Amino acid sequence: MDIRTISWQQTIPLRHRVLWPSKPPEFCHIDGDEDGLHFGVFVNELLVCVASVYLNQNRARLRKFATDTDYQNQGIGSKMLMHIIQSSKQSKAKFFCCDARETALDFYKRFGMRVSSERFYKENVAYYKMEVAL
Repeated sequence: MDIRTISWQQTIPLRHRVLWPSKPPEFCHIDGDEDGLHFGVFVNELLVCVASVYLNQNRARLRKFATDTDYQNQGIGSKMLMHIIQSSKQSKAKFFCCDARETALDFYKRFGMRVSSERFYKENVAYYKMEVAL
């Protein structure tokens, strides 16, 4: 397993397949992708996990974190998130945050993140804002 910096374009197929398969691939491109930091986990040169981080003022915001379903529950996402949090600590960010799907709250809590909002919805999927001080 190898974590590398990748281009935003490399994230789109996995973002699409895992997060929003019923939408067109363009739905998985977000404003600011060109300026974000994008990470990929490779297993035998196969891209199996992607995540993007956007720095804004004193916050490092995680977005579009997706692990191929065949590679979930193997610790890959946890290693990726640890890597990203460590990288964010090297930036000027004071907080690390994300919009977490309700189904992933326990995952993020294992990294010290806490819920910082009421439930809200994107495309009928329940989310919460979460954050942790760096």
